[in-house]
Amino acid sequence: MGQTPHRVKGFTPPFPSLPIRPKRGPVSRREVLLGLLSSLAGCRQADAQRGGMRRIVSLSPSTTEALFALGAGDLLVGRSRYCDHPPEVEKLPHVGGYTDPNLEAILALRPGLVVGARGPAGPALTQKLEAHGIATFFPPTESLGEIEAMMAELGRRVGRGEEARRWLDQHGERRRRIEARLAPLARPRALLLYGVSPIVGAGPGSFADEMLRLAGAINALPPGTAPYPTLSLERVIALDPELILDAALMEAREQPALSGPWSAVRAVREGKVRALRSMTVLRPGPRVLDGVEALIEAIHPEAAP
Repeated sequence: MGQTPHRVKGFTPPFPSLPIRPKRGPVSRREVLLGLLSSLAGCRQADAQRGGMRRIVSLSPSTTEALFALGAGDLLVGRSRYCDHPPEVEKLPHVGGYTDPNLEAILALRPGLVVGARGPAGPALTQKLEAHGIATFFPPTESLGEIEAMMAELGRRVGRGEEARRWLDQHGERRRRIEARLAPLARPRALLLYGVSPIVGAGPGSFADEMLRLAGAINALPPGTAPYPTLSLERVIALDPELILDAALMEAREQPALSGPWSAVRAVREGKVRALRSMTVLRPGPRVLDGVEALIEAIHPEAAP
């Protein structure tokens, strides 16, 4: 059963969110997204031009990166303490973290819009901000489809519809190239770990599960498992993954990673543990396919670009 996950710097904590349901009928999700943006091409939204909307605070790395990817980084006036990409964002004042945003610090920056990952701060923050007349946007991003929808809607809200259209085109083409490159390769059973103390895995229903599949692996955690379950070492042994992907980047460890009792895990004994060093595997934002490429390098080095 899933528990509150071990917190890793830069990793948007998992919380339940409602999935975006695909539109029924012959119109594809991509066509719907592009249709939403078509009316925005060549112009800026009027509300994004008003003074307040030109001041944005972002409470998660994924939304901060999204604003820069859309060419709206100049609208940011504040960030979370975990926002570190691109490097220039670290010059901005921070207003707390995911679960402890400082309302007074946010209000002092006089934003017209506050964006972030859905869930960490809960509805109370949204209600307080909106009571002060500040618009909010905290979208779900637990699938590639939801990440694409986030980019489209954020582009609409900040007057960057054309930029969002271009991002969607480039993202879609890059994804198709990855799928074609990986199609002929064998798919090992891999366990992706976000933490080892405690052990937190990437389960079905998480954006990381979709990244794993796109990177040419089968998730060792079976259907029905929580999206971010806390696991016992005994459970890991029973899962018997062919490969372990260790993404616990920021954990302070008193001993080498996956040593000692971990030797009971076959993948550890056989030297099939790959340390992931890129923060892109943790962030459901515009660099998600960079995260997929980092996974490909660990799973299928022969297919790495």
